Amino acid sequence: EVQLVESGGGLVQAGGSLRLSCVVSGFTFDDYAIGWFRQAPGKEREGVSCIRSSDGSTYYTESVKGRFTISVDNTKNMMYLQMNSLKPEDTAVYYCAVPAFRSYCSGSHFYTGPDFGSWGQGTQVTVSS
Repeated sequence: EVQLVESGGGLVQAGGSLRLSCVVSGFTFDDYAIGWFRQAPGKEREGVSCIRSSDGSTYYTESVKGRFTISVDNTKNMMYLQMNSLKPEDTAVYYCAVPAFRSYCSGSHFYTGPDFGSWGQGTQVTVSS
């Protein structure tokens, strides 16, 4: 069973940075897809970023391109999301996630709909203006 635990969220002023971390257990970092999604109050789940190892595909939702960077440390079973130039609209609970199928992640999309896969308990990111 895949287990994911996020950390690193907090309150930051607009323009600031945060680095989210995710410890992944019960998961083999061998031919994988893994990523982050977020959910703000009253809004639908939004795929933020994902990475697929088979071809190196990396996806970022349009609003975070150039500001967020996803990375994986296979040796530590860790995944990270470096978030720079944060904006108030980035405020949400951020979840690290393993999709049920690797095809849910590609360079052009990150499916986070029903039966998506596994995710952690989330970490709150609040960006003040």
